[in-house]
Amino acid sequence: MNKKNVLTIRIPEDLKERIEKTAATQGVSLNQFALYAFTRGISDIDTANFFKKRIHRKTKESIEDGFKKVMEKVGKKDKIPTWDKL
Repeated sequence: MNKKNVLTIRIPEDLKERIEKTAATQGVSLNQFALYAFTRGISDIDTANFFKKRIHRKTKESIEDGFKKVMEKVGKKDKIPTWDKL
């Protein structure tokens, strides 16, 4: 069973209005939207921290070399499908 907790935060009135408007536009409750926004924000921070740890103390050149090695494994495609063109 997931225990529910209450979190009270103070935010500027204009931000509250934007949150309410966005929640209404999305067709969800204020609580559902806030939960989504917090989850998304934490996920973005976790992702950024993951990549920071991965590149810590690596040079730009070593990162580029690693990228090139991966791209060599992919190989070249002679013809680009129509659906993949801009």
